[in-house]
Amino acid sequence: MDDIIIVYQTITASQYLLVAIMVAICGAWIYLIKSMTDSFRLTPYLDKFTDTSKSKPRVSVIVPARNEEKYIGTCLDSLVNQDYKDYEVIVIDDSSDDKTQSIIAEFATKHSNVILVRARPKPKGWMGKNWACMEGYAKATGDLLLFTDADTKHSKNIISTAVAHLQTFKLDALSVIPRMLALDFWTRVTLPMISTFLHTRFSALNVNDPTKKTGYFFGSFFILTKSTYDGIGTHKSVRQEIIEDGALGKKAKDMGYRIKMVRGEHMIDAIWARDKNTLWDALKRLMIPLYIQNGLTAIGVFVAVMFLLFVPYWVFLSSIVLTTISGSNFVDGLLSLLCITSGVASLLIYIGALIEARVGLGIKSIYAALAPLGGAVVTFGFLVGLLQVNKSSAITWRGRRYSRSDHAQQRSGIPL
Repeated sequence: MDDIIIVYQTITASQYLLVAIMVAICGAWIYLIKSMTDSFRLTPYLDKFTDTSKSKPRVSVIVPARNEEKYIGTCLDSLVNQDYKDYEVIVIDDSSDDKTQSIIAEFATKHSNVILVRARPKPKGWMGKNWACMEGYAKATGDLLLFTDADTKHSKNIISTAVAHLQTFKLDALSVIPRMLALDFWTRVTLPMISTFLHTRFSALNVNDPTKKTGYFFGSFFILTKSTYDGIGTHKSVRQEIIEDGALGKKAKDMGYRIKMVRGEHMIDAIWARDKNTLWDALKRLMIPLYIQNGLTAIGVFVAVMFLLFVPYWVFLSSIVLTTISGSNFVDGLLSLLCITSGVASLLIYIGALIEARVGLGIKSIYAALAPLGGAVVTFGFLVGLLQVNKSSAITWRGRRYSRSDHAQQRSGIPL
């Protein structure tokens, strides 16, 4: 009899704990959805302002490219047809082994303001893209520097609008939120789940608030003055960062530069992942900087993501089954409560995914309905990233393999 009582008490305590966790998850998702809707409503647009700029400084557009033969042509087509007068496009071939270099060379032959730079071999202690950006910067002659990715497509007036916005608001740096294109099924079901978190910590509302410490640049488009770039130490100061754009934005904010993030989904298209393989690598790639900074924090983030995106569905399904097959007693009452709280949590996940899919990404609602699948992919991607972070080759990115040692922090003793 005592054993039965102990089992009963254990089951009851476990159900109380799960109910409390589900209530907490509901609260977290209410906060996430509110942050998301506030971000969409209140983040300023790149092209909605009264232009009071008085000069048109020379702009150097810096485009690092490695194995981008499928996308570099579209990117350069959009850049050579800008309505801005005084600008150059510096395209860096970062040791590509496909047709990237020949495509860039063809554009350089046809357009005098396109400059092909063949990056020298990457020095030890540098990430590939960061080194390529530095190689491009060495050739830049502009007073303003615009960094963008080789798989990004720009509207015809993006440079003129960005320069005018930067000058009108007397900014040191400006980053534009692009439309993230989801090209394959797995990215379409996964990206809405990841993007919901960008509206909290990396929200433009936080970036634009001088009282907040949040600083971030989107690698697909950020423009800054040459003096600002030099002041934050150029890409040399973040040479070992895998997510270098975010690191540069944080340095700029920490050092007191005036930065701003604006919406530009109707003016810029960018690609976060090209297929299921690059999607998987991208998910693992997100965990390495977190783990290097603080292993316990990375594990905590994984656990939080698992409970926010994955656990509620299984608790909901399990509670339905158990409630159906059980009799009526106190434990069953807790099961019903667990079923309700986990059901509400699951519904809130769907709502968040639907808002992000329709408003943020512009994809069909059916992909939001597959939120359980997307949440599972994110959860297991993060888990694999944690498990592989200490391996000799943790991830593959743009044809290169990176490990934890490649991403050693500056405190490791490597001088700036």
